[in-house]
Amino acid sequence: MGIKFRIQAFITHLAGSATVLGLALGTLYIGWYHWPGWYLSGVTPVIGVMAGVDLALGPLLTLVIANPRKPRRELRRDIGVIIAIQLAALSYGTLQMWNGRPLYYVFSDNALSLVQAYDIEPQELALAEQQQAPWRPHWYSLPRWVSAPAPAGYKRSDGDLIAMPRYYQSWQSGLPALRRQLVTIEESGFYTPPEKTRVEARMRAAGLSPQTANALPLTGRHRPLVAVFDPHSLALLALISAT
Repeated sequence: MGIKFRIQAFITHLAGSATVLGLALGTLYIGWYHWPGWYLSGVTPVIGVMAGVDLALGPLLTLVIANPRKPRRELRRDIGVIIAIQLAALSYGTLQMWNGRPLYYVFSDNALSLVQAYDIEPQELALAEQQQAPWRPHWYSLPRWVSAPAPAGYKRSDGDLIAMPRYYQSWQSGLPALRRQLVTIEESGFYTPPEKTRVEARMRAAGLSPQTANALPLTGRHRPLVAVFDPHSLALLALISAT
């Protein structure tokens, strides 16, 4: 009887925890972290902590403390404490993911870069708002592809251009400059020789030519992906992992 009660409590707690965690992660994934955001943002460790607390630690503690002979008031209190800890961990992890949500894929100079919410300084947000910049972020903004050409007089000491929404322009307006930056995988300086070999093999398997100048790195907090474009239409054909 005792074992059955504990297992039932464990299964119920696990199912509830998985549902809540799945809703939180699913919403963030569908809205902001879909490929390639999840990979480039390097968010996996945060997910690991959230899953460890919500799917492992919480239900396991319930399995340990669930006892049919324990007074129901005491059992509810103990499970309530466990759930409170889980909710605190879930809230912290969700907040971290929200603050780091992907907002832009920016073409500037010779690369594409992921820009996450916390990459943009508050003063830059304020300037973009004051100037009514057309590509400024809002709380509800989903990831957008934009270009960020260097304005006249810009110096690197002024700050990181890709994290300055006031300078963003449409993706289409940056395509002529993007075309001039396309290189072959072999020419790119962003990848190691073994990575180049892997990318070339994956391109061939996908029917893409590694010998054509059709690639740009897409950088983030993980190893850069390879963005492969049609050299004529500049349509994005593939995003290939080099790892």
